[in-house]
Amino acid sequence: ASRGLGDVYKRQVDLLCRDASGVTVAVEVKRRGEIDGVEQLTRYLEFLNRDERLAPVRGVFVAQAVKPQARTLATDRGITWAEVDYEILRGTDSDVLRLF
Repeated sequence: ASRGLGDVYKRQVDLLCRDASGVTVAVEVKRRGEIDGVEQLTRYLEFLNRDERLAPVRGVFVAQAVKPQARTLATDRGITWAEVDYEILRGTDSDVLRLF
């Protein structure tokens, strides 16, 4: 049986998506946004970009708090970063369905 791209890479990156333009996006989610998380995502991007079905793959580094050094490293490597509130993502404050 044929395996989908999500099956092949699900152990590599937290979320593998396509944006509105059809570009593949690898999202790494961490509780604490430190340099090691950016390094991990960088390795994943190098691996994922070898696959012609996915390339080009852009990265998004997401954490509750992203440290300044991690912000700088991500920006230097062309990786977008964002700080998120896990409780809001989980939807614990409402009955509205959310991502987590």
